[in-house]
Parts: sequence; C-alpha cells; structure tokens
Amino acid sequence: MNALTQTDQQTGAGNGTKRESYVTPVANILETADGYLLEAEMPGVNKEGLEVTVENGELVIVGRRSDKELPGTAIYREGRPLDFRRVFDLDPSIDTGKITAKMEQGILTLTLPKAEEVKPRRIKVTD
Repeated sequence: MNALTQTDQQTGAGNGTKRESYVTPVANILETADGYLLEAEMPGVNKEGLEVTVENGELVIVGRRSDKELPGTAIYREGRPLDFRRVFDLDPSIDTGKITAKMEQGILTLTLPKAEEVKPRRIKVTD
C-alpha cells in the first residue's frame, strides 16, 4: 500500500504532458467475516467528484475537490487544495463485481466482499 503523503502522476502524451499533484488520503482497512471495509478520508470531495475504478487487479480512488471561492485573500493556509488519489492492489479473493461505495461527510466507505469460493463453509456429513 502507498504510504506517501503526496504523489505525482504524468498525464497526457507527447508534448502535451503535464504533472498533476495528488494528496494520498488517509485510509483504514478492516476485515469482516464477509470481506473487507476500506474507509478513506477525503474532505471537500462530494459524490460527483469521486471516481472509483477496478482494473488489472488494482483499485484506484480519485477524489476531486470542488473549487471553493474564498471571500478574501488567503494570508495563511494549512490545507492543501489538491485532489486525492490512492491505488490499492486487490487480493484475488475479493469479488470485484460486488464492490460497493458510499460517500458520507468526506468519508468514502468501500465494501469489498470475499468471493463465495474463498469463504469458509460447513460441509454436511452423510452416512
């Protein structure tokens, strides 16, 4: 998992290449009986600014902050107005077709269910 606080990514091709800076969101991963819960903190991101994709065994989360018009000139600012991006390698035991996402008060919660074939099951013994 990526533990950097900021990453740079090349976008575009050829002469039109530019650098985009992203902040890596803080994340928690919890294991449940049925799968995993991933919580990522992305303040300033709403549902419309969120992009979650799965491709080639990777879960990619991008959160774009909506530009907030400041009523004055900023003389001091601790928050960085950068977008968020984080990539996770997915275990093959995760059923990627059943991943769900919910965004509430700047917290993205992803439910990553385990595939049925990897869940423990009871086998009935017959005579």
